[in-house]
Amino acid sequence: MPAADPHGPPARFRLPFFAAQDLVWLLFFTALAMGSPFHDVPSVVCIVALALFQLAEPRIALFRTDRGKLLPITIKLLLCWLVIGYTAAINSSYYPILMLPVVSAATTTGPLATTIFTALACVAYVSFLGFLDWTELKNYLVIWEELLLRIIFLPVVGYLTYQLAKANRAEAQRYQTVAKELAEANRHLQEAAEAVRRSERLAALGQLTAGLAHELRNPLGTIRASAEVLAKQLPEGNDLAREMAGYIASDVDRANSLVARFLEFARPLVLHREPVELHGLLDRVVQEFERMTPAPAVTVYKNYDPAVRPLALDAEWMERVVLNLLVNAAQASSSGSVVTLRTRQVSGAETEIAVIDRGSGVAPEHRGSIFNPFFTTKKEGVGLGLAIVAKIVDEHGGRLEFDSEPGRGSVFRLLLPAVAGV
Repeated sequence: MPAADPHGPPARFRLPFFAAQDLVWLLFFTALAMGSPFHDVPSVVCIVALALFQLAEPRIALFRTDRGKLLPITIKLLLCWLVIGYTAAINSSYYPILMLPVVSAATTTGPLATTIFTALACVAYVSFLGFLDWTELKNYLVIWEELLLRIIFLPVVGYLTYQLAKANRAEAQRYQTVAKELAEANRHLQEAAEAVRRSERLAALGQLTAGLAHELRNPLGTIRASAEVLAKQLPEGNDLAREMAGYIASDVDRANSLVARFLEFARPLVLHREPVELHGLLDRVVQEFERMTPAPAVTVYKNYDPAVRPLALDAEWMERVVLNLLVNAAQASSSGSVVTLRTRQVSGAETEIAVIDRGSGVAPEHRGSIFNPFFTTKKEGVGLGLAIVAKIVDEHGGRLEFDSEPGRGSVFRLLLPAVAGV
């Protein structure tokens, strides 16, 4: 037995090539064919052709294009004219069938096409006057007042149908706009919820880190001091013991450095903002980067935008941000590569600092984790560099974005807001 569709009726009740309105059309055209007082073959053939065309129209892709949708209206108008022509022409009881192309035009085209097809429908009906024998006019059932009413009826139906279709299209457009806004709001809500969860994790981690670091510093200091005393008390010639004492001291220093970074990440930042000339700050960072990077090093290419205005920043913290990004770019690049440091005035409210490398890039599976604390792909790393960078940027009210393609490099964009009065 077919499985039930959770979004619709059971599959066994579905007719993929037959819709509910098709049954209505079949009943309508069957009644037209059977109710014809003439029962002549041409009129029935025209009604059957019109019925088949009406059923086939929604299934033909050409008729759903901007240009192709005029073709079925024209065909229906011609078939309707033939039906009326074969059933007493001007006196035919089938004259309302001309509403079919008029309604089709009103619901699928614009005001100009609707007006044209409505006028053509009126002309098509009036054209049957040309087939009358005016010398025997008394033998026809033409009532001029009724003829005028029949002609006026078509534009009234066309106008009202078009207005209704226009209102429906506007309502559908409004619903689509609301749906897009809701989707965008939902996306922002998910981002905000993720930010809240991340903040909660960072807060808990910060408390744990601060407590742990405080407890570790005292014994580390004792171990460092003990190693120094031990090295001084060792007799001459005991090189192995001196080497072990040196290892103890260096590893304690490394542990102390790690604890210091933990505390730096955990404690709240206190910013001391002041107007800073951005390019001067970046030049100092590049000098520090070149001093600390062993040769052969990467080359930093400066691409500064002269339109960039001074920003209210904590210069010391911001230098650490850019330096960290430059170091990461250098580590991801091969020796002798070029790392670009670019500034750009994005708008009156934001300034961009971009660090661009042509290195290994970020793997797709790591994109969502690189700013998380303790996430790293480096053997010697602890995973706090980018987490601290993101924290500093957040405290400045900025945004940190990145684009990366494995094997072709990465672009880290730092977007900083302008502060009034700077």
